[in-house]
Amino acid sequence: MSKNSDSNIEKNRNHGKKEQINVSSDDFQLAGVNAVSLQQQMFLAQMQQNKMKDDEIDLGELWRAIWAGKLTIILVSFVFVVASVLFALSKPDIYKASAILAPASSEGGTGGLSALAGQFGGLASMAGINLGGGGSDKTNLALEVIKSRSFIERFIIKHNLLIPLMAGEKWDRLTDTLILNEELYDKANSKWVRKVKALKKAEPSSWEAFIKFSGLLNVSQDKNTSMVTIELEYFAPAMAQQWLSWLISDVNEFMRDQDQKEAQNSIDYLTEQLKHIQVTSMETIFYQLIEEQTKNMMLTKVKAEYVLKTIDPAQVPDEKAKPKRALIVVLGTILGVILSVIIVLIRFFSKKSIGNDLNQV
Repeated sequence: MSKNSDSNIEKNRNHGKKEQINVSSDDFQLAGVNAVSLQQQMFLAQMQQNKMKDDEIDLGELWRAIWAGKLTIILVSFVFVVASVLFALSKPDIYKASAILAPASSEGGTGGLSALAGQFGGLASMAGINLGGGGSDKTNLALEVIKSRSFIERFIIKHNLLIPLMAGEKWDRLTDTLILNEELYDKANSKWVRKVKALKKAEPSSWEAFIKFSGLLNVSQDKNTSMVTIELEYFAPAMAQQWLSWLISDVNEFMRDQDQKEAQNSIDYLTEQLKHIQVTSMETIFYQLIEEQTKNMMLTKVKAEYVLKTIDPAQVPDEKAKPKRALIVVLGTILGVILSVIIVLIRFFSKKSIGNDLNQV
């Protein structure tokens, strides 16, 4: 009996020890987990703190980085300065001729025609006759004609401008001559020799000439005063002035010819219709229309500056309009400094980021 009780007591003791061992093991595992979790939190907090430090901009550090890379900045900036100087010197001088014009139709001379337009405008429009009365519209039309493809192409052909326009390279101030690009035009043999891609010819097309001439021409009108300013840029100052004078003369001639043809067609039409009119009052109206169209035709023949009247004629420019070489050099230098500083800072922060990654590892 006593033996059994002793054995039970021994078993209870062993069982209690095992439970104590198990509890101690669980506490140890829990403590280990808490320690690992705490280390992870500390590590994450440290990474966030490092990241915040990295995101902060330290002006002193930036200055030290720039100062450390001063040789790179000087070399890159020097290269840009030399390149900008060479580029500026390689660009030829461009001269700009300009002229100020006024709408010639605003001076009057169409009073009778305007009066008839108010009285018989409906009848004339039904007959296809233009009685005018819109000087500003005629001026706007002339400005659009100047910029049109057909007019510019005829202008280039009429004055033989294709060679100087497309092959001109620069102007020799000493000899006052235009120098042609020998790679584009062989002056000795009077032959185009430029190298072009397929489907194009050595001789520039009318479309290419139109694009090139349009790039040299600038037309603007002041909305308040209606004054028109036309500017033309080219290598040779005398040629720029001559081309602009031709352009103004040709657009006036073009508009005058158009109105002459229109007036003559109107007269022919009215004269033909008179043969079939039996009402006396209608005959009177038609005679008045014929009279005013005849006056209009006389006006086109008398006025040399038919649509655009020259206020300030084109002069041979004494000074070049571009390129602004000093500005090119300054901008090139600034660009070189900015680019070199960016390169230095990128290199500095790249090395710093790699160093931080190694320290964290």
